[in-house]
Amino acid sequence: MLNFRPRKHWMLEALYIIAFVVAGTTLIAIVQLWQARGLPEGPAPALAGAGLDGRPASLARALAENGGKPVLIAFWATWCEACKFEDGSLEALARDWPTLTVAIQSGEPDTVARHLKDRGRDFPAIADIDGRIAEAWKIRGVPTHFIVDPQGNVRFRIVGFATEWGLRARLWWAGRFSD
Repeated sequence: MLNFRPRKHWMLEALYIIAFVVAGTTLIAIVQLWQARGLPEGPAPALAGAGLDGRPASLARALAENGGKPVLIAFWATWCEACKFEDGSLEALARDWPTLTVAIQSGEPDTVARHLKDRGRDFPAIADIDGRIAEAWKIRGVPTHFIVDPQGNVRFRIVGFATEWGLRARLWWAGRFSD
């Protein structure tokens, strides 16, 4: 037999749930801020190299050629398991937003291109063979993402796995509310 007596302490239980959600959200925010410490803020560092097709690719070009849209910069690696979960999102974002990705210490451009082809992916990438681009951007782990506004300023820094919709929201925000 079911007992449908009303709970006497429902308000206290609701307060516990609210406190748990607030504490959890605060902890996540603190961890994200800690992970992003030391990453570029303000004017974005230079980013240039050869794309996997051998043609020049750069942040300056991406900003100049895309009608005032913000640019997603994503650092990843072929050996990174979390990056593999994101590559579909990066491909989808690259169809709608200017995107430049950097494969860190993942081999020669043909190796990186083969990796993307094997995974059925086709988004713009630079092979950072020696890690110099990652060093200039102070990357300590992958995946790491930056949203650069149309004026060339870093608006968002995200370390670790990022959802497609989270990145889309940040790109929209950077385009809508940039200086």
